[in-house]
Amino acid sequence: MIVFDFFNYLALTYNTVFHPTAANVPSPAGISHTSLPRQAVFPGPWEAYIKAPSNKSHIRPQKIRYVEGHVSIPEAVLDWQQGNTSTTLDPGGLVTLEFSENIAGRVCLEISSISVGRNYLALAYSESPNFAGRASDATDSQARDLPLYLPIEYTGTTCVKPDFVRGAFKYLTIYIPEHPPKPEDIWSEDLPDALDVHPDTHQKHLGLHDENSHHHKRRISISSLYVNCTAFPSNLNARAYTGYFSSSSTLLNRIWYSGAYTLQLTTIDPAEGSSLIDYNRQVNHNHSPQGSWYSNFTIANGTAVTTDGAKRDRMAYPGDMAIAVPGIAMSTYDMVAVRTGLDTLFIRQYANGALPYAGPPMGYHGEFSDTYHLHTLLGVWNYILYTDDIPWLQSHWHAYLQAFEYSLAKVDRTGLFHVTSGFDWLRPGMTGHNLEATSLMYHVLGLTIRLADEIVQDPYAKAQIGRWKALGERMERGIEILWCEEKGLYGDNLGRRGCGGQDECMPQDGNSWALLSGIIANSSRRLEVSTNLRKRWTKYGAPATEFPNVISPFASSFELLAHCAAGSHDAAVELAALMWGYMLDGEGFTNSTCVEGYRIDGDIQYPAYGSSARNSHAHGWSTGPTMVLLTEILGIQLQTPLGREYRIEPHLTKWLKSARGGFATGLGRFEVVLRRMKAKHLGKVEVLDLRMPAGSRGFVEFAGTWYVEGETAHFIKRLEGDMAAEKVTTEWMERELMEDDEWREPEIEERPVGKVDWKALKENYVTGP
Repeated sequence: MIVFDFFNYLALTYNTVFHPTAANVPSPAGISHTSLPRQAVFPGPWEAYIKAPSNKSHIRPQKIRYVEGHVSIPEAVLDWQQGNTSTTLDPGGLVTLEFSENIAGRVCLEISSISVGRNYLALAYSESPNFAGRASDATDSQARDLPLYLPIEYTGTTCVKPDFVRGAFKYLTIYIPEHPPKPEDIWSEDLPDALDVHPDTHQKHLGLHDENSHHHKRRISISSLYVNCTAFPSNLNARAYTGYFSSSSTLLNRIWYSGAYTLQLTTIDPAEGSSLIDYNRQVNHNHSPQGSWYSNFTIANGTAVTTDGAKRDRMAYPGDMAIAVPGIAMSTYDMVAVRTGLDTLFIRQYANGALPYAGPPMGYHGEFSDTYHLHTLLGVWNYILYTDDIPWLQSHWHAYLQAFEYSLAKVDRTGLFHVTSGFDWLRPGMTGHNLEATSLMYHVLGLTIRLADEIVQDPYAKAQIGRWKALGERMERGIEILWCEEKGLYGDNLGRRGCGGQDECMPQDGNSWALLSGIIANSSRRLEVSTNLRKRWTKYGAPATEFPNVISPFASSFELLAHCAAGSHDAAVELAALMWGYMLDGEGFTNSTCVEGYRIDGDIQYPAYGSSARNSHAHGWSTGPTMVLLTEILGIQLQTPLGREYRIEPHLTKWLKSARGGFATGLGRFEVVLRRMKAKHLGKVEVLDLRMPAGSRGFVEFAGTWYVEGETAHFIKRLEGDMAAEKVTTEWMERELMEDDEWREPEIEERPVGKVDWKALKENYVTGP
């Protein structure tokens, strides 16, 4: 827990709690998504949780994890400031270095001495400690990536070439092979770049002997090693967050910032994209051998783009954006990267209106997913909501409507969406009249009506609203066909995966989407679905029953929202602590970023892949709590672009004594402080303080409905007796409030470990992207 007294901070410095006075802090008037601030918008003690480096160009390892073979003074590479010692490796010598967080970028070394002749230093990377060693973890369908052989020709600074940026790793193994590598092992380009070193003045060129002579003594001495981080290129100051979260739960604080940092690592330079070498070959005709890797495929036009994963696949996937975009908006406001991702999808829209399953190297051969198509449209809404970039929307409006009508035509007389593509988030059984697709379509339909009626105000589109609403009502009736009374949940589809079907499945993704989309009209039915989803939780999280053996932070991010939509905010916070807490503290993870998925028994294998080394440990679709803790727990919900109109509906839940947080848009800062306190004459109370931008207005739901038009407001809600709420002044708060020293955090319920179905595990492996 942070050593930080919220009450004293609020009471003693109330005039500055919403008004940072440092000269380098941006003004409250708002920020621009095209020119990000260079300092944190909400400075405070919570910045201690930020995992992004203070110096992107020089990230240094923190400790030695493992040493093998002929290595002298291995710790010298860490003590670079001493300047008088070096780590020396002879053939067979190996050192595995560990960084404080999962990181990304180009490895650079200071070479202090080198033996005469051709010398190679092998580099192997891994996100998980389980795969730290002589081979890298995996970026494609192979079991492991080949090590990168770096030819060392000079003393001085040597860096790997930009083509070989590694998208994510926490462990770096460097070694000199016992025997010189064969020519076919040298799959990378022949010479590394040298940074800031000039051979004629600073380097000693040692020359290369006959390539066939391998009998000379091979030795390399390294005085320091660092990584030049190329991720999140939009801001030189990686710690200049535009949002924050801080609470009485140290674990939830860590979870929020791990999600924000994951979203930074998955935002890349578009020229450093796509790890799928075999798939890239269809476009760039590369001849890179099996097991090799690089990051030099251009996936979009622009300076930054949000992708699915930092290590892999490093592509613009719209499914990932459904979770990632709000998280980005609330942490770094790197909305230009979001816009670039949307642009690359719309540029490749097919003639029939369908949008590609993902950006390049996909989109050239008709790759398509019904659900990911809809996620692209959802991404448009989120981009506009947080930026108010109406000119961009107008320039894409025709394409948007074409894509929307393409999907709308798939809702047939049953009132359900008929899926024609099996592609989704790698889960099996995506076909037929499907629950997830129907609920997602219903959600996008409601947002499209709002875009047409309130924002674009297109006469043609507005004329279609009556037809669209009628179709939405048909979908509300249609979804009830999938209801399974015995299970208290909805079935996956009308076929064999439906209620009573041969492969009966009550999916996590579909039931979650049914809740969060609002398609379930009955409030008791919503609570029943939420309750039955919670009953399925295991020791390590919520199972994605539609994908055997999988715990999916992607589907579970939607489940977080689903519980909140049903009014089960306690369940949402409990699931966040249960699952994301395990990702941060469990064995085999990076303990700093959000993993793509893992096995139901807690193993780090993601059951989509036969090789556990392929799992991505920094995946944007897994960052749901970064959004949910601000929008659902603190309850900051923008209703119109930039938050000119908003709704504040906080839920502190039984798990928290206090929570605060906020984010900024082009309009200004939205900030909420929520605390359990005691009032001298009222007993136990919950206190709500909010600060909204000038020019905004909205409703506050806090034991009643309150209209707020202005910048600050303060409320208390009695927790004893009539549970009434009232608006109060800062003077009253300073006079009446005191700490509640009786509150204790509840224990999380113990649950059994999930059981692996080994037969189904092998049946559901995928080999492609």
